[in-house]
Amino acid sequence: FEAIGISSSVLNTYFKGISSKIEGIDMDDIAYEVLQPFFEAFSETANEASRLENLGIYAYRNNGEYHAWNPETVSRLQIATKTNNYGLFKEYTRTVDDKPNPAFIRDMLDYKRNPIDISEVEPAANIMKRFCTGAMSYGSISREAHEAMAIAMNIIGGRSNTGEGGEDPERYKKRDDGLSTRSAIKQVASGRFGVTAEYLVNADELQIKIAQGAKPGEGGQLPGYKVDKIIARTRHSIPGISLISPPPHHDIYSIEDLAQLIFDLKNINPSAVVSVKLVAESGVGTIAAGVAKAKADLILISGSEGGTGASPASSIKHAGLPLEIGLAEIQQTLVMNNLRGVVRLQADGQVKTGRDIILSALLGAEEFGFATSALIVLGCVMMRKCHLNTCPVGVATQNAELRKRFVGRYEYLVNFFTFLAEETREHLAQLGCRTLEEAVGRADLLERKQFPDFPKTGKIDLSKIIFFPGDVTPNALHKISDQEHKICDVLDRELIRRSSPALDLLMPVEIKLKIRNIERAAGVMHSGETARRYGQAGLPG
Repeated sequence: FEAIGISSSVLNTYFKGISSKIEGIDMDDIAYEVLQPFFEAFSETANEASRLENLGIYAYRNNGEYHAWNPETVSRLQIATKTNNYGLFKEYTRTVDDKPNPAFIRDMLDYKRNPIDISEVEPAANIMKRFCTGAMSYGSISREAHEAMAIAMNIIGGRSNTGEGGEDPERYKKRDDGLSTRSAIKQVASGRFGVTAEYLVNADELQIKIAQGAKPGEGGQLPGYKVDKIIARTRHSIPGISLISPPPHHDIYSIEDLAQLIFDLKNINPSAVVSVKLVAESGVGTIAAGVAKAKADLILISGSEGGTGASPASSIKHAGLPLEIGLAEIQQTLVMNNLRGVVRLQADGQVKTGRDIILSALLGAEEFGFATSALIVLGCVMMRKCHLNTCPVGVATQNAELRKRFVGRYEYLVNFFTFLAEETREHLAQLGCRTLEEAVGRADLLERKQFPDFPKTGKIDLSKIIFFPGDVTPNALHKISDQEHKICDVLDRELIRRSSPALDLLMPVEIKLKIRNIERAAGVMHSGETARRYGQAGLPG
């Protein structure tokens, strides 16, 4: 367990062994928070006919608890992206960024300004290449929504993610209209649904999902009523049967096991980046150091703020840590151990404005993931019925009638990401950086933002979040070189060369080679080459 925003004095007295990286409220504040609803319920003006207000803890209510996604932000974002109206998009981001009271750690952060002319800042097209959509499977969301995200990301040069659900091989080739619905990121999660050699070779990035930010350590489930014939075929399962992803990978119990899987994936698709998805949690920096030593090319850190359509209510409120805590810990640990230069960092968890992107970059992120915001652009209205197959707007359902209500278009997402990139350029100009790369890891440019009308925030200590490891300045703050995967001289290179008559001309060949115990993935690269040429069916005959 880990506490967020509770002072050390409280923890040392009542919760020994529990840490809190950002300090926070003391016993007097806790007493006030506990007694305030009591006084409201049992005040002199209250009577039996009085009804307690619905505070909107899990779903938005007027005059209830603040929700980042509320009718105002949702409607402004949807209208702005549908009408390609950047002015309205700026109204949306002002609503998100300039809220009166902080809802996220990033709301209590600001950056130092040293303005330059925006014409000196890199173009939006370069920035959009750093954008990815979140891992949402075909099955959890509809085919229409899944393909719209893939098309949009392929147009802007970003990357969409299959999630843990495989991908229909028909999507590996372009459609007749020239558009591509292929997801660049193919996820390998604990259930391994849909993971085949053909699936793996048709990827630009292979992502090993260790956990999910919104519900770390809980695994996942796709209810049977969402598993139709097409989804079952894609996942190599049976229609109508629930599909459960266990919390752990049952072949990964150490960093050495993870290193072997990374090596296997790099062998089957040598041109693909291999990434590992982690979640913000206590000690994640140490885990990330192990992942970097295991030769991952990219590490994704996912915050608890992210959404999921299948998370228990208790997890929505109480599982995971904020993105900023995990991102800062990973960045600082990798820099201080001189490991940062060989991996890229990606961040996700309610990143939805240009300001969010800049603050994440200053904390160490080079790439940025968008999931809930992308679905909202496509029509999601936050009904929180994803797991019931009753999504009224056709985004998160397999019901044929409800899918007809889907009105999202990939063009809306292209508008959204273009707006985000342009707003990021504006912030870069204010920051004094000509490229986003210049901002990555520059936590020394962050400063505390004050909220005089919200005194509780004054007790929060963000010094550990914005700590800049200045004593190790020679060490890289961002990726500067590639990992050495040592696959140039593996046995399969010779195997592929000798079997070229079979691969090229479909002629029978017989090969005799010694396989020694140092060959950690014998036959894997050859399988990948075969799948790349002939698909999952393999060599004919």
